[in-house]
Amino acid sequence: MQKAEQYDLLYRQLAALLEGETDPVAKMANTAAVLHESFGFWWTGFYRVTSHRHSGFDPESGELILGPFQGPVACMHIPFGKGVCGTAWKRGESVVVPDVEAFPGHIACSSASRSEIVVPVFGPDGKVVAVLDIDSDKLGTFDEVDREGLERIVGLL
Repeated sequence: MQKAEQYDLLYRQLAALLEGETDPVAKMANTAAVLHESFGFWWTGFYRVTSHRHSGFDPESGELILGPFQGPVACMHIPFGKGVCGTAWKRGESVVVPDVEAFPGHIACSSASRSEIVVPVFGPDGKVVAVLDIDSDKLGTFDEVDREGLERIVGLL
């Protein structure tokens, strides 16, 4: 099965699995598990947007905090605009990194990570509420097919 077909099948399976579920953490947990098991990625998980300020939300005062994931232990806090995850949050768009060593400011949670894709998850107001982060222990794992498939899948959240 080609990768695009695999993403289409997973989209349909996840749509059925997540139907009626309202808890975002539960949805993220099962989405991470399905993606991780289906593709055998090295690390698959979510970081959730949090704010340090209690009145109003200023993204630059917030951070990403580790959410549901599959794989080895991970960084627990990532500042706005830092690393691949923080960059995807700041830009509000997916970031595909064929070689993490070549990404300026890459946060090395593990030296085993070689390539990465980060896809923002948008809330009903159009603001980024989380990011899906997937790491591979091989160079050049992710491409436009992954970006398109994962963007469609996070739309279910």
